[in-house]
Amino acid sequence: MPAFGGSQCESGLMTVAVPRRPLVTSTEVLVAGLVVCALAGTWMRDGVAGNERLATAGTVFSGVFLQAVPFLVLGVVISGLIAAFVSPQRLARWLPRNTAAAVMTAGVAGAALPGCECGSVPVARRLYGEGSVGAAALTFMLSAPAINPVVLVATAVAFPGQPEMVLARCLASLATAVVMGALWSRWGRPGWISRRLPRTTDPDQSRWTVFTEAGRHDFLQAGSYLVIGAAAAATLRVLVPPWVFQHVAGNLLIGVVTMALLAFVLALCSEADAFVAASLTMLPLVPRLVFLVVGPAVDVKLVAMQAGLFGRSFAIRFAPVTLVVATVLATAVGLVLL
Repeated sequence: MPAFGGSQCESGLMTVAVPRRPLVTSTEVLVAGLVVCALAGTWMRDGVAGNERLATAGTVFSGVFLQAVPFLVLGVVISGLIAAFVSPQRLARWLPRNTAAAVMTAGVAGAALPGCECGSVPVARRLYGEGSVGAAALTFMLSAPAINPVVLVATAVAFPGQPEMVLARCLASLATAVVMGALWSRWGRPGWISRRLPRTTDPDQSRWTVFTEAGRHDFLQAGSYLVIGAAAAATLRVLVPPWVFQHVAGNLLIGVVTMALLAFVLALCSEADAFVAASLTMLPLVPRLVFLVVGPAVDVKLVAMQAGLFGRSFAIRFAPVTLVVATVLATAVGLVLL
């Protein structure tokens, strides 16, 4: 008798294994979870409505999530179009040869290419080269997810009637990207880049396939972090005592450091972080600006991605300096404009 899951020819000399389909896939788990939630919806609604703290947390979570989702979807669509129609090689040919001009051009070019910071790291790695190209690639990596139109419009919606917040975020993020590019061009060492280039997309793939795959990847990545961020905002609102926020709000240094570290740990998507920052109404604008500038520049997931694509030697040098530069520049810009 042949083994279960395989086939055997009559002579018994050859067995061909047939891959088994998993009994339970992620899709079936998702469907089962949705069914359970639907059946228990009334019970969960009554439980939340009967608890003031749960009701507050649910309101904050829903508000942050529902406001951010349209901008997240828009950013994912544009990111997929860029992956399908704009090659990194073409971007590299557009850069000036002069290092300072290349860094400035790459910083400003970030405004024209919307996308999540998760996608900017592999693009920057493919763009990276010797001299001005390398510095420009790192500048682009920091500016693209921070000053693109989707992020700035999302910030304007999250902070209605406060255009100075949008301007401050744009200027501080652009300054961070340009300063880091200039620092790398002066003190960066090519030997710190120890990882090889990632594999390029299969040339036989259609543009539609590239678009859908990039969009699916970015949406799942960014959406998961959005859920975490919305949950964190709701948790902070109901669990942290008011006196803690009053203490943080009353001391600028503590507030700035706290929000910088919070941005590093939460690792939110830049297309949705403005709504999380806007929900923290108990804090002044300057610490919240620091949160918005630091997050797209450096966080735990970006450090891991940089280590994987550029190498550990690069990540352990580049990430801490980026954290300090982004925090200092955001604070300075915030004190002037806010």
